[in-house]
Amino acid sequence: MTGLPSMQPTGWFQVAWSTDLTVGDVKPLNYFGTEMVAFRDLDGTVNVLDAHCQHLGANLSVGGCVVEGGIQCPFHGWVWSGQGRNVRIPYEDRPNRGRRMRSYPVAELNECIYVWHDVERRDPLWQIPAALDVLGEHIRSQRYSRLGVDEQEVYRGIHVHPQVIAENAVDPHHFRFVHRTPISPVVLSEHTDASTWHAKVGFGKRWADGVDRPGDSVNTIEIHWSGLGVSFNGEQTKDGVRIIAICATPVDETTSDIFATYWISEGADYDERLRAAKAALPDDIKIWDHQKYMDQPALAPSEAAGFKQLRRWARSFYPQQAAAQA
Repeated sequence: MTGLPSMQPTGWFQVAWSTDLTVGDVKPLNYFGTEMVAFRDLDGTVNVLDAHCQHLGANLSVGGCVVEGGIQCPFHGWVWSGQGRNVRIPYEDRPNRGRRMRSYPVAELNECIYVWHDVERRDPLWQIPAALDVLGEHIRSQRYSRLGVDEQEVYRGIHVHPQVIAENAVDPHHFRFVHRTPISPVVLSEHTDASTWHAKVGFGKRWADGVDRPGDSVNTIEIHWSGLGVSFNGEQTKDGVRIIAICATPVDETTSDIFATYWISEGADYDERLRAAKAALPDDIKIWDHQKYMDQPALAPSEAAGFKQLRRWARSFYPQQAAAQA
């Protein structure tokens, strides 16, 4: 992984699924080299703080409990709100208003829980999209089976940077060799802005001319990235429609956890279609886990423009690196 950008990119990153936290639950997290604690308060809101109490350093995720007003430290009972403020000390008349714990902006959407990470501690620069709002009408119009444990997978401690996964969006040729497609798919359209990368990719001879035909979605995938941490793939196959979210969250300077979520359109052969949807990612992970990032890759003419464009787009998510290069 030599030469990779910082494992502290700015953006939204998945840390759990909504079903992982019911009211009153406390969950330890370890991302961006930091111990954190997530809890769902008595009002049903998910909060994420740095894990260690600002009193004497106890870890709130180990024995801490949800009480009125926030989470209570197991050591001396200090209560911290979801915004990181001390709201109660059981043996004092007033809370300690001078100390705060770091709190992280949280979004709960797509049946997932995301945190906003930024080394400069800026407020979120964009909002997490709803998957069905950013994918095509042929995907939005479907009804999907309810998420359960079979539709959720997490791959922990993978030696991959989130940017490497995002680069799959401009790497059509890997499909032939990793996923055994007969021919490389064709990128039919791409749209980008400061926080998103959206592409439509066509598979098979139907799309060999590389011409996008609006309204024609047969054998296509729509890929939508929100920063480097969150992606949605909406795929139209002969058997139905599926949405796959692939979200990589840095754990430390060398590894990420990869969260995969699968929404399968209602219809016959559900179990087989779910199995097929889950088949590709492990093949990618086998590559990523042993891949060395190349700062100056030897790109072929048919792929060079896409890789260079995506890497330029990705630079804005590393504020410290951008400042050093300015």
